[in-house]
Amino acid sequence: MAKLPVAGAVKTRLAREIGVAGATGFARHAAAALLRRVAFDRRWQTILAVAPDYGVHSRAWSRGLARLPQGGGDLGARMQRIFDRGHAGPMLIVGTDVPGIRPAHIAEAFRLLGRYDAVLGPATDGGYWLVGLRRHPRVLRPFAGVRWSSPHALADTLANLKGHAVAFVTALSDVDSVSDLRSNGAALGRHVLPGNVGVPSPLVGEGQGEGVSRTSAVVAPPTPNPSPQGGGGFAPR
Repeated sequence: MAKLPVAGAVKTRLAREIGVAGATGFARHAAAALLRRVAFDRRWQTILAVAPDYGVHSRAWSRGLARLPQGGGDLGARMQRIFDRGHAGPMLIVGTDVPGIRPAHIAEAFRLLGRYDAVLGPATDGGYWLVGLRRHPRVLRPFAGVRWSSPHALADTLANLKGHAVAFVTALSDVDSVSDLRSNGAALGRHVLPGNVGVPSPLVGEGQGEGVSRTSAVVAPPTPNPSPQGGGGFAPR
């Protein structure tokens, strides 16, 4: 679920702090870096769900990457539409503005869907950066009535999943502000950071950090706060 990186239409909160050009550049490069890391892993198939719909034809995306339009509706309606597509089997949706995502996180989430009905990746701000459904024997509908862009989004989603087995993977941070950029500097690398944002040294390249810690549980995640982020969809091969 990636947004076409058009100036003024992406990362608007970040743009208020570093300018439209810097925020648009971050969105473009962060999405490209994520796709380089995970999109062509042979363990799963990646499909990029794009908004607005005409963005599926943009040259901004990697060649050879399957794409589909998100369609209309709120975030929940668009995510549910993605989960309803295709054959039964596990599927994940992740955000493109979460620099810490590594292939190990995706692999762990798929592993958990072998035992659980759903998996969530809590964000450090209280939302979630990953949502996955086993989609067997049926596709669950966890997004009905969720209050997006509010402190209740995660709690509402968990309420919709009551009675089902839910697991959690590692908490990660998305980027909505300059402070988020600085705290994610090591994962972003200098070529992704806007030039007017300083971060502590040293920085590590985007290809490092593969040995991430992985956790799973069936207990409550951190206290819910903002909404989940847009991202890309994965299904195992």
